[in-house]
Amino acid sequence: MLLTIRIPEGQETVHLPAGTLAWSEEDFFHFCQANRELRIERSAKGEIIVMSPAGGYSGFQSGKVFSQLEVWAGQDGTGVAFDSSTGFRLPNGAMRSPDAAWVRLSRLDELSHREKEQFIPLCPDFVIEVGSPSDEVSDWLVLPASKEVEIYTPTAEVQILTSPEAVAGDPVLPGFRLELALVWNPPF
Repeated sequence: MLLTIRIPEGQETVHLPAGTLAWSEEDFFHFCQANRELRIERSAKGEIIVMSPAGGYSGFQSGKVFSQLEVWAGQDGTGVAFDSSTGFRLPNGAMRSPDAAWVRLSRLDELSHREKEQFIPLCPDFVIEVGSPSDEVSDWLVLPASKEVEIYTPTAEVQILTSPEAVAGDPVLPGFRLELALVWNPPF
């Protein structure tokens, strides 16, 4: 059976209630692959979250964030950077696709070839989300509209930086520095 979901014009997200679709991990993976033009995630409760593609500014800003993380990861060599097209299957059953994520090579080496082909069954070591305050909490939440960065760590209160020129990734990403000038002020 083929399920077609149409996102109403002007609406960015469609939430399907839990229990509507009882999909296996394999079924969900194939659904996402068949709908690559959408960003699809699943909550820990099994709710399917379908989001429309990003607009121009958001796509540019997310790209700038990912490209900096990717360049750093290539130079550092201890892990791999992933963009928003990569799904991560979390221990609580959720599947999320952060704007930028980084995973240590030692953790990826423990996965089988098949696990690496599908949604990666682990929580990234580091996550950056570009978006609005309604987005999921991550390690770093970059908010272009207010020029703020919210930094979340398991051992401290949330730190909010206003109009920072850059943010350092220490201690998880030693030497990584996210430059924010183009994120705050796209050239178009």
